[in-house]
Amino acid sequence: MKLLVMDTSNWPLGVAVIDQGVVLGEINSYISKNHSLRLMPAIEQLLQELQIKPGELQGIGVAQGPGSYTGVRIGVTTAKTLAWTLQIPLAGVSSLQVIAQNRPDESGLIIPLVDARRGQVYRGIYRWDEERELALPQQADRLQLITDLIEEYRGSEEPLLFIGEGVSHHREVLEQGLGDHIRFAREIEHRPRAAQLAQLVWKEWHTRQETDIHSFVPEYLQLAEAEANWLARQGGSC
Repeated sequence: MKLLVMDTSNWPLGVAVIDQGVVLGEINSYISKNHSLRLMPAIEQLLQELQIKPGELQGIGVAQGPGSYTGVRIGVTTAKTLAWTLQIPLAGVSSLQVIAQNRPDESGLIIPLVDARRGQVYRGIYRWDEERELALPQQADRLQLITDLIEEYRGSEEPLLFIGEGVSHHREVLEQGLGDHIRFAREIEHRPRAAQLAQLVWKEWHTRQETDIHSFVPEYLQLAEAEANWLARQGGSC
């Protein structure tokens, strides 16, 4: 069963194909360029190099967010279009869970962070299952002030590992607020990998609920700035 997965939820771009749990190939790019111009060429390149025709694909997976509003929208829109065109199932997973998958050796809580500006972060709380196959959510992903996150875990006796591109934005305040017992992932582990997304989609594929392509939407966790400004002008009503 061949699945195509893609991630444009933040500045890295990732595409991979997985078949029966084996990643056949992946493309990861960390060049900050327009995903709308680069995603489809990356998909076409990978399928061509793997000698896989679009009609051979049996499912589509996508990092559903949270993250960059524009990036999440590009990935989800492309995934929905391909799934609808090819008439194959679609599945989405948390972009934060993809990042948490980078540390299978972690025994405590894994806290992936993506900067959301204005002192806020998109954050998840994850812990590995007993088989060390999935980093499972302990709470729902959330948009949160970094100061509130620090207060929530101040004095925690459990090991805390922070991971994700949001760490570089908030490392100093995390160290000041939570002390020396917290740890940070290595630089290369902060970046999502398409192969990790592929493995995550594959492991969850058979336990997921059937997804309606038309109603499938990104997990923004907040309104886009333009939407928030519009609502403010309307007095907060839709």
